[in-house]
Amino acid sequence: QVQLVESGGGLVQAGGSLRLSCAASGRTFSNYHMGWFRQALGKEREVVAAISWSGGTTYYADSVKGRFTISRVNAKNTVYLQMNNLQPEDTPVYYCAATAVWSGTTSAYDYWGQGTQVTVSS
Repeated sequence: QVQLVESGGGLVQAGGSLRLSCAASGRTFSNYHMGWFRQALGKEREVVAAISWSGGTTYYADSVKGRFTISRVNAKNTVYLQMNNLQPEDTPVYYCAATAVWSGTTSAYDYWGQGTQVTVSS
């Protein structure tokens, strides 16, 4: 199994920035594509960004393009999500996840972190 632990969430003012980190342990981190998802109360979980095992391919949801950047450092077994110009709509809990296949679909991801809360105030 793979254990994923997110960190870096918190309270930030609108227009501010946060960097989320996801540290992996267990099976080889570099074997997996990684994704960041978020879920607001009463809404379905949605993909925010994804990065391939090599780091050579990335995906961003339209709502975060130009503001968020996903990256990974395989030697540290860590994936990051740099979030800039945060808005109240970015408030949901954020989860990192790992998959053996390239996908933005929640069901394709095999392992999930516990989530980290991001709250953006006006």
